[in-house]
Amino acid sequence: MSAKGQIEADVVVVGGGGAGLAAALEAADCGRRVILLEKKPQLGGTTLLAVGSIAACRTPHQRRQGVEDSPEEFFEDMGLFNQRGGLGNRDNLELRRLLADESSTTLQWLMGLGLEFFGPMPEPPNRHPRMHNVLPNAGAYIYHLARHARRRGVQVRLGMAAERLLTQGERVTGVEARSPDGAMLDVLARRGVILATGDFSSSRELKKTYLSPSVAEVEGINPASTGDGHRMGLEVGARLINGDLCWGPEIRFVAPPRKLLISALPPITLLARLMSVVASRLPARLMRRVLLSFLTSYLAPSPRLLEEGAILVNRAGCRFVNELGAPALAIPHQPDRVAFFVFDHRLAQKFSAWPYYVSTAPGVAYAFLADYRHNRRDIYAQATSVDGLARAVGMPAAALSATVTAYNRSADAGHDSGFGRTPLGLGLEVPPFYALGPAKSWVVFTDGGLAVTARMEVLGHGGRVIPGLYAAGSAGQGGVLLQAHGLHLCWAFASGRLAGRQASSG
Repeated sequence: MSAKGQIEADVVVVGGGGAGLAAALEAADCGRRVILLEKKPQLGGTTLLAVGSIAACRTPHQRRQGVEDSPEEFFEDMGLFNQRGGLGNRDNLELRRLLADESSTTLQWLMGLGLEFFGPMPEPPNRHPRMHNVLPNAGAYIYHLARHARRRGVQVRLGMAAERLLTQGERVTGVEARSPDGAMLDVLARRGVILATGDFSSSRELKKTYLSPSVAEVEGINPASTGDGHRMGLEVGARLINGDLCWGPEIRFVAPPRKLLISALPPITLLARLMSVVASRLPARLMRRVLLSFLTSYLAPSPRLLEEGAILVNRAGCRFVNELGAPALAIPHQPDRVAFFVFDHRLAQKFSAWPYYVSTAPGVAYAFLADYRHNRRDIYAQATSVDGLARAVGMPAAALSATVTAYNRSADAGHDSGFGRTPLGLGLEVPPFYALGPAKSWVVFTDGGLAVTARMEVLGHGGRVIPGLYAAGSAGQGGVLLQAHGLHLCWAFASGRLAGRQASSG
């Protein structure tokens, strides 16, 4: 057996997503030698999968729109999202204040790296528009951060999976990592280790421990988000906060077979600037088309579709759950882990105009059934009969016909003997008939993060700082609640920069 290798740097960053790259770049700007370990063959993490919006206040974009905003108002509005989610006093107010204060500087730092943004867009209950959308897509974050990090001398090691933290006494002194060929390597940190490994939405073990066994069966949006930093931190005595909170499980339609054009565009600055100019002058009608391609591809269908009478069926053409209960927990147990929304013409007409939308980004745009017919033909089916609908989506016609017949009888009787659904709606009797799907259940984010100080130092039980260990992004969420769109990315970059700066000071 060959001897274990060893390399050394001032700062070691674990994770090559937005938070990790921000931390590495900041540490390098402080004059430190930095090694970044990423277990995947490429950089990106969950940041690369994001829509790309970042929430910030007091920005140049707001000023151009005549918006007068402040960190104090931003801080207060984040609390309104928490109230709406019934989260009471679960927030870490110190970190929420930090995020509000750092948001403006964070956005302008990103702009200084060459990133372009369009907006801001509104999102109630924010009192001001704060969602800034990166151009041309979220890949721009990784492209520019990685480019600048390498220019500053950051040593990026891809395919290196961190397995455990190295310690000397109570101090964390490095990371033991496994290379793609299985060789083990000790990566020593003279000043600090930063955990920027994302959340644990794809860790069955951590979801089972902190959420529930049923949520553990639901897939995470990012398969690589396996909570490596959480696990390693816990092994050296770190404390985890808000482990029982997550975004999801929620039902989303499967991704389009081909990437949206905007997602495939190269993230070069000249193109982004051109897009920014075009977007600012685009007529509202054309801007809505752009927004709808996003709405129908990435956002969850409204639960109101089920509340008004649609049913869920699996690939076998059978109902499997009370649709008004917890259908997202039942879908992973169905064939291929998918389901289909089925409804008739009465419901189709209702979901063709406000206020009955199929999906929405609140305050930005609304997608109705016709928008899905136009933008998502891969998940849209329509037929003059139930048998025809079954053939269109590839399920047994006899089974779907029996399911619809049984449901109509239950609707007429006012009693769902199979699943106890109440109310049942009017039934599915008026042709044509429609199906949207396949749809899957996902855990989008887990909100549990290692406890940290405002300097991103990881805390153990009793509030003790674990020397040499820092965390950023979802791994270092520290109890701050990120309920509005764009907050996760803002926290990733802001906390990453802070962690890089503090780890550099040792």
